[in-house]
Amino acid sequence: MVDESKNIELTEDDLANKSKGELIKMAGQLRDRRNDLNQMASERASSRDDLNAKTREKVDEAQEHREQRDELNEQVQEHKESRNELNAEANKLFDKVEKLKSDMELDEGQDLDKLEEEIEQLEFKQQTEVLSSEEEQELIEKIESKREEYEDRKGKLEQNEDLEGLVEEAEEVRSEASQHHQKVTELADKAQEHHNQMIEAYREADDIRDEADEMHEKFVEAQEAADQHHEDFVRVQKRLRELDKEEEQERKSARDKKKEAAKEEAEEIYQKFKEGETLDTEDLMKLQKTGLL
Repeated sequence: MVDESKNIELTEDDLANKSKGELIKMAGQLRDRRNDLNQMASERASSRDDLNAKTREKVDEAQEHREQRDELNEQVQEHKESRNELNAEANKLFDKVEKLKSDMELDEGQDLDKLEEEIEQLEFKQQTEVLSSEEEQELIEKIESKREEYEDRKGKLEQNEDLEGLVEEAEEVRSEASQHHQKVTELADKAQEHHNQMIEAYREADDIRDEADEMHEKFVEAQEAADQHHEDFVRVQKRLRELDKEEEQERKSARDKKKEAAKEEAEEIYQKFKEGETLDTEDLMKLQKTGLL
């Protein structure tokens, strides 16, 4: 803030009643204070401009993050559409797989892995447990039955090339959809990062702008004070010119009076000269000065 205790106040009473010397001194004080205030205003204007420049930099930075965020969001949307289309295609292919399995009656009963696991468990039981002849025969028949079922189902699957190709195609499409989903997640995270950086840059820009506005108020305060001191300085200068003019008028009036008195005196001397009186050297010089001799 401006230190008002250093300001110079000029009143109408000062202009009207202060002596010329006092006014000259006051004019110097007003000029010096004006110059100090102008320097202060200039420094504050420079600081304000620097802050405004930093504000613009932060706004530009935020705008760059906005553009990158929007570009990434567009890519996210593109990958989402591709993912959804591929998932829909994969779903159709898997539906065809299930239909083929149903047509082949492969959807009934256990799958191959489950059958294989049961066979291994039965064989382990045969090898590790003590069984009666009847129990062992029954277990052997059960193992044979499971093996036949396993081989039958395995044979149907291996013989159906269309089903295998369809499953492979469906899995490839689903894998491609997963890759697009991964890109969606990756790009969305990057877009969020740029969004957060954009918000932070705008926040910093607002803070710096507040500083710039505060500095502008300080600049205006100093400039207005400088302008007031300049106006008062001009008023004092005007008053000094008026006083100079008054003094010159007084001096001219005094010279005129003196000249008139000399003229009257010379005329009296000249009259004495015409009447035959003898004039001394001083009288003659007075006549010469007035042009009467």
